Amino acid sequence: MFKPNAWLWIAFFVAGLPWSEPVRAESFAECLETLKQHLITTDHVEKKSLDAVFAHIEQLPRVVAADRKQAEFIETFTAYYNKRVSPARVRKGRELLDVHRNLLSNIKDRTGIPPQYLVALWGLETNFGQYFGNLPIPSALATLACDHRRSQFFTNELSAVVNLVGQGHMQVGQLIGSWAGAMGHMQFMPTTFLAHAVDADADGRIDLYGSIADALTSGATYLVNAGWQTGFRWGREVLLPDGFDYATTGQHTPRPLNAWRQMGITDTTGKRLPGLDLNAAIVLPSGRLGPAFAVYDNFNVIMHWNRSSHYALSVGRLADRIAGAGTLSRRLPTDDALVIAPQDLKTIQASLNALGFDAGKPDGILGSKTRRALQQFEQQTDQIADGYPDENTLNILKTKVPTNTTHSLQ
Repeated sequence: MFKPNAWLWIAFFVAGLPWSEPVRAESFAECLETLKQHLITTDHVEKKSLDAVFAHIEQLPRVVAADRKQAEFIETFTAYYNKRVSPARVRKGRELLDVHRNLLSNIKDRTGIPPQYLVALWGLETNFGQYFGNLPIPSALATLACDHRRSQFFTNELSAVVNLVGQGHMQVGQLIGSWAGAMGHMQFMPTTFLAHAVDADADGRIDLYGSIADALTSGATYLVNAGWQTGFRWGREVLLPDGFDYATTGQHTPRPLNAWRQMGITDTTGKRLPGLDLNAAIVLPSGRLGPAFAVYDNFNVIMHWNRSSHYALSVGRLADRIAGAGTLSRRLPTDDALVIAPQDLKTIQASLNALGFDAGKPDGILGSKTRRALQQFEQQTDQIADGYPDENTLNILKTKVPTNTTHSLQ
């Protein structure tokens, strides 16, 4: 694990960043009144539904903490993947694929979405309906709407909840879900419900909790509307050749599959990739130490559900496993080789910014922007540019950061 040591001046700077604190109770009450006025005057929601939704709203500080610690962004890929693409989940997914074969086949006929993807999403979202969340959605959304980090996003979701109640889709007492306000088998956000949910069983009501037909068909409808390309996969695990140029990796540098083929990339059996014009990006969730994946446009569609490559890779791989595929060809590295404490990563981000590599706001999350900045730094310093902060990269980074630039970071 990286130790800042001589970079204490950067660590002090990072510690002083204006991270969000829970809104005080009196400020929360004022915020609720402001939200009410906004929803009435700007979003034009029905007042009767608004009053019903707001009647029992309470502040839930723990949802703010959950928003800061999403597993998709703070866990290593090894830890995240092993929990979600487990042998038990693969077995359960295969069982449910068989149990719901007729329903899933009908959905595929209507939408083109292969059954294993819907079952995989179902598995990752609620462990196949085992856990929907236990928080009152109006309270969770109002608390997050009153937090500055993603206030507008959650205000929009709160507005959608009021409309869901007003349109008769949900009773206020049924609004129980995740810390972020997601609901039902597939964990639809309220705006997603309004835009994509369907009454597949034709009982006159969209029920994402009690109707598996409604839930899975709504999931397929969402994927179609997000741009799913029928007949194509999410991607695949690939093997990189010796001497491969890691600077070409990352979701921001897609190339035609034929170009990767010419660079010597193969599938996991050593067979050359298809010579197609299909765009693909090479993703290394654990850097050069772990497996490599060629991801296609449908991978980006899965990321509409959750903006995390860890999540999309796990959905894709779980779908493959449910459909009969084996385990990864290349073993995942141990967490001991990968873990970087969030505070240390904030220091790294601040250091990269100081050197002119835009890692974004130091937040302790190894996101796409930070990885791209690391990749640029590694390339400039003649290292393997896989965008992952290994010990060698960090030691070189220490030598490059001038010790008299504290003022320029503030």
